[in-house]
Amino acid sequence: MHEWLASRLSLRLRVFLFFALVALGALGALVVGLWLGHSRVSETGVDAAFVFAGLVAGFGILGLVVWVWFLFDENVAKAIQKLAGGMRARAHADIAEDLDHAPARYLGDLAPAAKAITGSLTETKNALAEAVERETTRLAVENARLQALLADVPEGVLLCSADHQIVFYNGHAQEILAGEVSAGLDRSLLDYLRPGPVRNAYGRLLSATDADAAGDILCSAVQSGEVLAGRMRLVQLPQRSADAPGYVLTLRDVTSDMALHAGREELLEEVFERVRRPAANLQTVLDSGGSENDLGRAALMGEVQGLTHAINDLGHRYDAARGGWWPMEEIRASELVDSIVAMVDREGINLIAEAEPVMVRCDAFQIVALLTHLCERLVTVISGSALSLRIAAEDDGGAMITLGWAGPVLQVGLLDGWLDVALEVGLANVTGRSVLGTHGTEAWPEAGAVGRSILRMPLRAAPALSIPRVQARRAAVYDFDLMDREPSGELAETPLRELTCVVFDTETTGLLPSSGDEIVQIAALRLLGGKRIPGEVFESLVNPERPIPSSAIEVHHVTNEMVADAPTIAVVGKRFHSFAQGAVLVAHNAPFDLEFLRRHEAGIGARFDHPVLDTVLLSAVVFGQSETHTLDALTERLGIVIPPEARHTAMGDTIATAAALEMMIPMLEGQGYRTFGEVIVAVRKHSRLLKDANTSEQVPG
Repeated sequence: MHEWLASRLSLRLRVFLFFALVALGALGALVVGLWLGHSRVSETGVDAAFVFAGLVAGFGILGLVVWVWFLFDENVAKAIQKLAGGMRARAHADIAEDLDHAPARYLGDLAPAAKAITGSLTETKNALAEAVERETTRLAVENARLQALLADVPEGVLLCSADHQIVFYNGHAQEILAGEVSAGLDRSLLDYLRPGPVRNAYGRLLSATDADAAGDILCSAVQSGEVLAGRMRLVQLPQRSADAPGYVLTLRDVTSDMALHAGREELLEEVFERVRRPAANLQTVLDSGGSENDLGRAALMGEVQGLTHAINDLGHRYDAARGGWWPMEEIRASELVDSIVAMVDREGINLIAEAEPVMVRCDAFQIVALLTHLCERLVTVISGSALSLRIAAEDDGGAMITLGWAGPVLQVGLLDGWLDVALEVGLANVTGRSVLGTHGTEAWPEAGAVGRSILRMPLRAAPALSIPRVQARRAAVYDFDLMDREPSGELAETPLRELTCVVFDTETTGLLPSSGDEIVQIAALRLLGGKRIPGEVFESLVNPERPIPSSAIEVHHVTNEMVADAPTIAVVGKRFHSFAQGAVLVAHNAPFDLEFLRRHEAGIGARFDHPVLDTVLLSAVVFGQSETHTLDALTERLGIVIPPEARHTAMGDTIATAAALEMMIPMLEGQGYRTFGEVIVAVRKHSRLLKDANTSEQVPG
């Protein structure tokens, strides 16, 4: 009947008939009341009868009004609210699905008109997106190339604003600055480096007369204490504050270099000390003529032996350490062999080579040049043939290079002569002997199998490999808009799009922290400028120091075995607090997750007093309080797909919550809520929903 009326009658006629029905119903209730009252006049009297008639008519009209209100609330108010929420979502968020106008089927042409408008808007947005994509393809390709280039720069590169906020960093900068805390955009560089050297270097550049001046800087990391050497240069780009330019800072870790040089200086100082005294004593004995008698001769021999021992000891220590002074790299023995075969092949020499799966630490360029030189001499000088090369792992963790040939054993004197010849590898005074010295090794000939001879040369090596090592390349992370962003005042006045947000979620052993339930997993990611920052994520298992119930494991699939070796909440909570420093915390039903963290603030050594946004309440502001506001309902409403295997995992729910927040920010702005303070005022009207959220999603985390 309702569907027939909706399709046959116009909206205005239906509204008229509806109110006509209300009027007739009220008159009917009044007539029924008067009739019942009149029938009781003889029993109760006129006054009582009229009172009875008024009560019957009043309750009848009241019931009619309640029924009318219910119909209007269900078919008009809620329908308009759902229709408005759907239109707002498609106007401000990237939702391609058609508007569901079924709830507004009794609103006449309003629902089809809204569907037509949103459809047209979607088509316009798609056309505009295609045009923008076509125009920005070239820039995207160049941007990808730039990121790939900067990601592999061997030094850490950072771009900072005038107030030392990080605007860009590459993968090596992340590794240098990380320590226990991940580097993050819009975080202060002074959180990672000692402030004094950075401020002094920046001040010197500001006062320099040369606009292109650059300055060297030596500083240390706050967390690890590593010594970093770098170079700072001001960025002279158009920006809002011409008197306060940003700067580019390149950094490299020189801690090990300084330790090596310090050890070398200590060794040289000890050399002088240990040689000076025996030499002085020896001089004294010689000056006194003590060598003429047995006592003097014994003293002389003692000093000579002491001097010899000191020189030999210091020489061995020098040989053991000097390999660390030269820049080395780890290379697969197979790659080293391939390079040697390619080089000797150019000389017309046939070489059969093989290598075990071992990593060799060496200057590959020098080693290849030396072995190529030796192969050439073996063939041309002593007529060696059937050359072979093998690199094998040693029991002590080293590797042995064995060069074999058919022919006579190589004489030591002849080998010494070959080692003194310049190798012509592009470096001055590089000989075979200097290559051996650089690597702290030696080479010697031996007799091999029947008719064959060999030359051995040991090298330092890493343990044998079972699988190839793969090192993931860290992408560069940036947001150049931060260079032009003026400092915000009070947080309440900060626009939503300028907030630094950390979206997080936890998985727990249960729902009652007051009864001993604990966190078993926590994950978070950072949003800046209303968009997610790739690579800035936090995820960790947590040892709850109590068994995880099977009912909780069925939900989040975190088992007792998985958390057995995980750090406790005191450790993970401290790391998470550092990750979220200076940010607004965002979660779906935030009080639930924060309660687990705040109960451990004493052990963590920090308070979680961050400003908080709750996506449950944001959903109520955007879509109305009468809607369902679980995470599943919210993501379905926004067209966000959560893979089943990711639901009720800390990172899966975090990604879904962050995606919902990204889409709701423009929707909140469309409603006039543009600052953090305005949103907080709006969400306070819906705070009672948090209790409903706690009882509607009865699952841990």
